[in-house]
Amino acid sequence: MDSSTRNMTSARKNYSLVVLAFILFQHHLYRLVKATSQDCKVHIVYLGEKTHDDPASTKKFHHKMLTDLLGSKEAAYSSILYSYKHGFSGFAARLTESQAEKIAEFPGVVQVIPNRIHKLHTTRSWDFIGIHHHSPENHLTRNMGKGTIIGVIDSGVWPESESFNDEGMDPIPSQWKGICQQGEFFNSTHCNKKLIGARWFLRGALDEFRTPFNKTDGVDFLSPRDGIGHGTHTASTAAGYFVKRANYRGLASGLARGGAPLAHLAIYKVCWANRGCTDADLLKAFDKAIHDGVDILSVSLGNEVPLFSYVDLRDTIAIGSFHATMKGITVVCSAGNDGPTSQTIVNTAPWLITVAATKIDRAFPAAITLGNNQTFWGQSIDIGKHNHGFSGLTYSERIALNFTEESAKDCQPGSLNATLASGKIVLCFSMSNEQDIASASAIVKKAGGIGLIYAEFPNDGLVSCEIPCIIVDYEVGTQILLYIRKARYPIAKRSDPTTVVGKWVSPQVATFSSRGPSSITPTVLKPDIAAPGVDIIAAFRPHEKKQSSGYVLLSGTSMACPHVTGIVALIKSVHKYWSPAAIKSALVTTASQTGTDGTSISAQGLTRKEADPFDMGGGHVDPNKAMDPGLIYNATTNDYIQFLCSLGYSSASLTRLTKTTINCIRKADAMNLNLPSIAIPNLKRTSTVTRTVTNVGKINSKYKAMVQAPPGVKMTVKPQTLSFNKTTRILSYKVTFFSTQNLNGGYKFGSLTWTDGEHLVRSPIVIRMTEFESHAHV
Repeated sequence: MDSSTRNMTSARKNYSLVVLAFILFQHHLYRLVKATSQDCKVHIVYLGEKTHDDPASTKKFHHKMLTDLLGSKEAAYSSILYSYKHGFSGFAARLTESQAEKIAEFPGVVQVIPNRIHKLHTTRSWDFIGIHHHSPENHLTRNMGKGTIIGVIDSGVWPESESFNDEGMDPIPSQWKGICQQGEFFNSTHCNKKLIGARWFLRGALDEFRTPFNKTDGVDFLSPRDGIGHGTHTASTAAGYFVKRANYRGLASGLARGGAPLAHLAIYKVCWANRGCTDADLLKAFDKAIHDGVDILSVSLGNEVPLFSYVDLRDTIAIGSFHATMKGITVVCSAGNDGPTSQTIVNTAPWLITVAATKIDRAFPAAITLGNNQTFWGQSIDIGKHNHGFSGLTYSERIALNFTEESAKDCQPGSLNATLASGKIVLCFSMSNEQDIASASAIVKKAGGIGLIYAEFPNDGLVSCEIPCIIVDYEVGTQILLYIRKARYPIAKRSDPTTVVGKWVSPQVATFSSRGPSSITPTVLKPDIAAPGVDIIAAFRPHEKKQSSGYVLLSGTSMACPHVTGIVALIKSVHKYWSPAAIKSALVTTASQTGTDGTSISAQGLTRKEADPFDMGGGHVDPNKAMDPGLIYNATTNDYIQFLCSLGYSSASLTRLTKTTINCIRKADAMNLNLPSIAIPNLKRTSTVTRTVTNVGKINSKYKAMVQAPPGVKMTVKPQTLSFNKTTRILSYKVTFFSTQNLNGGYKFGSLTWTDGEHLVRSPIVIRMTEFESHAHV
């Protein structure tokens, strides 16, 4: 037998062993689930900061706790899913309610909670925000994120994508301690100098649904391989390598790349098709990422309102990110997709960078020509599907099965007469949140229709339909309907969409982007920053098996989050020792409030309005200015601890969290956390806040204060000048706010800007005047 034959035989044998191992692993887990009482549920036992530096000792301690609770080592082994032993201490185990209540009383236990499920917040964009990697003058280009490691907690990765090519990448950083975990259709050869590590975490999801993983449907994989596509998209947005002529079916064609194309990527798969992302798996991903040595974590998922407190383990992102921040890791999160309603924002912990989504200056217009030669414009990403000749055109209510119901107006299931719809383009009007263009197209197709014109309130983000579909606003939809009603035989034809850049005022805050203020701590302004998140093209799981990779357009704060993650990597590669707070400060204080037309950035919603800090935080991200902010607002772990003290948590409870002795300062005030923003949710008459800035610009510099007071408020700043030199790099100032009105009202907005003539260090301000206490402390 020659060497090549032996190698092929060996490879087949190794692959068979891997597959067998996974079958046995899944069978073992499933037997444990089946054997466990229906009363048992995965609970997370959180012990706070580690007391042992040795992970093995921490794991041994966890097993001993479970053994003491359950009575035997065997029962403890069968019960435990994960031991969290790197970034913090705790474990996930199957427990009954009574067992969970009992272990909660054990010494050292901070909290015990049941496992829950989180949801995902699902090229031109980089040029739009000012990163031109082909420009030699741009000081960002020098590094392009070189040497940094971005961890992405999401749905995995499609490693064959050209975005994860390691051509031109530096060697793997020496700090890296992670692995390339094998699994179904994934092995160590799928990692390289770009994609340096990958792990997958399923135990929490497997137990939550109590059903075995279906490997035959091809939807997902027992490995880091991405079955959904979401994680591939976010990872390539943050740090994908250069890919020429990337496009989605010919649209948005150009050079695709991530924000930090020379940064390394580490993938942590916690989100699964049809199963979501569970607390137990998510915490384990944070734990491993801290151990592996990532510099930045990108997390495009979150909770829903009502929110939990930051020391409540039910907010696993707040807890996991707190421990990551303590280790110097910057954590970037999506704001959520429940806008434009106020107070819907999630991921609101002050140590996080929370990102809102905006539209950029790119659109995909498609023409609709009527039989009377009138032409109207809508938008679409369905290309190559159109019959470019004229076809019959009808209105959905005209072909309703039941004319006494209104369900046909927006093409709801079972509402259309198939005989009358057959072969026609159908016009539908969006009437409720239960229907959207994708589902309407499926209903029209089922009824025999060949195209859809969908009229709705201006929304953000385009989707591909089962039949050619074009989205229009109510005005255009009404004009088309008037033609249908007048014409004896209404007809229409559609054109393929094209890509048009630079013809629309932008950015605009997306309708879906969740809005502030924070419903749990309104003294912390959220979101922090806004970034592109509408119709973003990036790598994806290929649509056809014969393809090795694909690119799609997706929208959501999930897409905005990795834009900021990539920019954080650019900053970190230049300012290696900046803290997570310093990096956030640089982003917030240098952000833009001005659109491409020179007017204020607008926010889409029920009515278009000028965007305020609850829409976009400090403003739209400006990576070039963030590299050189002049001054930064720093914060330490102790600052965050004192912030938690100010919310009413006791020294004892916070000592259990951090495993260090905490002494809460009696007069700690949440408003005095050293954030690059100021939020006062209940200004009665007067209030004073303190901030401290660090000079990171020219050694000898003098900054003067410029005040834009919110309406109804008088502001004074002391001192009004800050002078820095070689020995004075850090200075504090106080801002006093005086209410000039006696009425309760909504939030008003202003700003405080420090300038040395070169830098503008701007802090957004939000204030609500009240004559009575509107709520108690959290």
